[in-house]
Amino acid sequence: MGTTKIDRARVADAGLRLLNEVGLDGLTLRAIARELDVKAPALYWHFKDKQALLDEMATVMYRRMLEGELPGPAPRTWQEQMVAYQSALRRALLRYRDGAKVYSGARFTGTDHADGLEAHLRTMVDAGFELWQAVRAGTTANAYTMGFVTEEQGVQPMPDERREGYDVDARAERLERYPLAAAAGAEIFTNYDERFEDGLRIVVAGIEARYGGS
Repeated sequence: MGTTKIDRARVADAGLRLLNEVGLDGLTLRAIARELDVKAPALYWHFKDKQALLDEMATVMYRRMLEGELPGPAPRTWQEQMVAYQSALRRALLRYRDGAKVYSGARFTGTDHADGLEAHLRTMVDAGFELWQAVRAGTTANAYTMGFVTEEQGVQPMPDERREGYDVDARAERLERYPLAAAAGAEIFTNYDERFEDGLRIVVAGIEARYGGS
C-alpha cells in the first residue's frame, strides 16, 4: 500500500466509483482502501463504519444533483417544484448502481439540502398548506421516487443493463393462462421514464385533492 493522503471527499468519491462496479453488497471499506491504495485503518480516521461512509456518499450524490440535475431558475409553483425535484432525484439515483439503496435512510452530513427544503416548504405554505401538510406531501412524493427507483434498479441495475429473468415475452409465455397478467408485463417492466412521470403526476394530483393548495 502507498502513503496516499486521503480526506472524506476522496473516500466518498472512490466509494461512488466503486459502487458502479460492485454494487452495494460488494462495497466495503477494505475494497475502497484498495481503490485508494491505502491501508483500511486509514479510512476509520474519517468514517467510523460503513453507514457513516454511505451517509457521506448520499450527501455527495445530493450535491452533484444540485450542480447537474437542477439547471435554470426554480419553478414557481409547488406542483412544478415537486415534479422538478423528484425527477432530478430519480436521474441522480440512476447514475449509480444501487443508488436508491445508498440514498434511502441516509443522514446528510452537511446542510446543503436546507436552502432547497426551506424554499419548497415556503412555496407550499404560501400556497395555503399547513406546515405539517407540506411535510407530508413532500415525504410522500419522496417515498414514491425512492420506491420507484428501487424497483427500477432491481430490473435495470444500470440504465444499459437488465437482469436475467425479466424478459417480457418469456414472462407472457409462463402466464399464458392469465391473459391480463401476462399482458401487464410490458407495462410493469418497461417504459420507466413515462411511468415515473405519470405516477408522479398522480401523486401531485392526490396531494391537491387531499390538501388543496393553490
